[in-house]
Parts: sequence; C-alpha cells; structure tokens
Amino acid sequence: MSTLSQAVSSQSISSLQEQPVFTLRNATELSGRILLTSLFLLSGLGKITAYAATAGYMASVGVPGALLPLVIVTELLCSLAIILGWQTRVVSLLLAGFTLVTGALFHNNFADQIQMVMFLKNVSIAGALLMLAANGAGRLSLDRLRAKGD
Repeated sequence: MSTLSQAVSSQSISSLQEQPVFTLRNATELSGRILLTSLFLLSGLGKITAYAATAGYMASVGVPGALLPLVIVTELLCSLAIILGWQTRVVSLLLAGFTLVTGALFHNNFADQIQMVMFLKNVSIAGALLMLAANGAGRLSLDRLRAKGD
C-alpha cells in the first residue's frame, strides 16, 4: 500500500472514530427502525391476546391456524432484532418477504378499496424494509458494535 493511501486510510479511520454517537442522523435511523417495526411488534402481541380469533381469521382465508405461532414469533423476534439493529439486513429481507406474502394472502380483494389500501400499505412497508436491508441499521445498532469488534 502506498504512503498516500495509508495516510488517507488512517485519516478516514480517525475521523470516523471522532464522530459523536448521538447525532440527528443516528437518532433518526434508530427512530425509523422503531417506528417501522412498531406495527409488527404490536400486531404480534395482539395476536397473542386474541389467539383464537386470529386463528379463525387465518382459517377463513385458507391459511392454517397452526401457522399462527410461527407468525407471532416472526413478528415479535424480527421487530426486536430490527429495533436493536441485530442482523438487520437479513431480518429486514425476511420481514419484507413476510409482509408481501401476508399482503397477497389477506388483502387481495382489490375491488374493495380498503383492501387495496391495506395491500399497498404492505407493499410500502416492504419497500422501507428493503431500503433498511440495503443501507443497514446505522450507528446505533448491535450490527455496528459487532463490526467494530471485527
């Protein structure tokens, strides 16, 4: 490595280390992760408290109620992982796929305007999750702490 590239590399590293942790960008990334996943977190908790009704609704659209525990675990664990910024890229991809599948299964009556809006909500949330998968969790995350330790 040339002396110039070593100097630039060490200068870049030292400037990264000097940046404050609590910046508007970092707080915005964390807030965005919390807001994005709050829907899944609350939905998972709601499914626990209304377990029989949710299983019945799933069965009414042809989805076996036996899948409900997997749905609850997916919503709760993926939400917490993204909030904490743990394995954010992988978990965001998983949750984006889950969101698109649930939208297609439960909101496919496009003649009903409410169902169309609900489907588009799912598509929009999946888009945000894909952006999170592409960009990562940001500085205030377990992913960032793990990367610093490598």
